[in-house]
Amino acid sequence: MRFKSLAFGTAAFMLSASFALGQAAQTLTGTVSDSMCGKKHMMAGKTAAECTRACVKEGSDYALVVGDKVYTLRGDRAAIDKFAGAKVTVNGKLSGSTVTMASIKAAP
Repeated sequence: MRFKSLAFGTAAFMLSASFALGQAAQTLTGTVSDSMCGKKHMMAGKTAAECTRACVKEGSDYALVVGDKVYTLRGDRAAIDKFAGAKVTVNGKLSGSTVTMASIKAAP
């Protein structure tokens, strides 16, 4: 009997976890940056776009800065690069502090 209770409990947990993951699709508007600099770029004499591209070239991840939050941005790097330093709207799945991008476009 204990085994059945454990099995049902596990099944219920798995179902609720998969349901929660399915709801993670979101639309976020923010600025494309890099995970090392986040909100504040550190390269003197460089624009936000130049600093973002330089940091990514050195191994940093692209990031999306939304208010005070910095999300790691996963997806088509060439598409993201076109918007380095710019305000964008991203559609994708949010998991913790990572956004897996489905689309990106210039924010109005």
